[in-house]
Amino acid sequence: MTSAQQLLTHIEADSIPSAHRMRRLRRSDGLRRMVRETRLAPTDFIYPVFVTTGRGVREPIHSMPGQSRLSVDQLAQEAAELRSLDIPAILLFGIPDVKDAEGSGAWIGDGIIQQATRALKDAQPELIVVTDVCLCEYTDHGHCGVLADDGSVLNDASVELLARTALSQAEAGADVIAPSDMMDGRIGVIRQALDHGGFDDRTLLAYSAKFASAFYGPFRDAADSAPQFGDRRAYQMDPPNGREAMRAIARDLAEGADMVMVKPALAYLDLVREARQRFDAPLAAYNVSGEYAMLKAAAGNDWIDEERVVLETLTGIRRAGADMILTYHAKEAARWLARHAG
Repeated sequence: MTSAQQLLTHIEADSIPSAHRMRRLRRSDGLRRMVRETRLAPTDFIYPVFVTTGRGVREPIHSMPGQSRLSVDQLAQEAAELRSLDIPAILLFGIPDVKDAEGSGAWIGDGIIQQATRALKDAQPELIVVTDVCLCEYTDHGHCGVLADDGSVLNDASVELLARTALSQAEAGADVIAPSDMMDGRIGVIRQALDHGGFDDRTLLAYSAKFASAFYGPFRDAADSAPQFGDRRAYQMDPPNGREAMRAIARDLAEGADMVMVKPALAYLDLVREARQRFDAPLAAYNVSGEYAMLKAAAGNDWIDEERVVLETLTGIRRAGADMILTYHAKEAARWLARHAG
């Protein structure tokens, strides 16, 4: 009997726990990277930006450390930085000077988003410009549509104005139109408006499962879009409802959406996973302002390792099934990932 055979006679097959065999794959950084299941890259990110009027404006947003409201003339620099970081897309939110009951600043030809879109396409034609379609930043009452006399939001009248907004943004050069209003039927109407207007090549990213979340607080501060009365629970989704979210995604895809979204991300990763399993369309998840602000606050107090926690968070969103992540962390995450890759 050989020495190897003698050794094996003293070892029963089940005496080596399987966990030990798994640990062998974790022994070095090289091994861990080789067998890594979920990859995170700057090309997964869409970077949201708040655009305001004026010139030379870079106004810090107190509730979102590291983020600023930018004037249109600052966007060329922003676009060049995103391209250098290999981030493929930017999402625009507009902050107009004047608001009214219908949110007319959303669809006028020289509106803030229309100006910003043209500036970005002139500066960096290859950068994908995604434009938010909603009225809340433009209405004096802060709701996502026009109102009835009793203060409720009129669905069909609002959808008509949202379609006008989408068409105006497409005319300005937007690559991806992203309705976030949560009115019923708006995807079908917007798709028809774009197609009939000669923009059948423009992509629709539907905020299909957008919940009435408490995580939006810093965004509403940044965009000056908090409702002046009531709240948005009558049209945004109720957080406990997962099955309804799947029905909403299915409806938007049937109406012509090319891509769909779950918003927010972290408290809804179960729905990101379920959507990935049910639907074959490209899937986005929005790592929203409150999620961003919490990590920034904890990092600012030295309670967490910001780099590790942010990359772990974004990787978790990817692992749940998101193809794209809309995140305010995009630029710093891209730098960290580039350093690790180098």
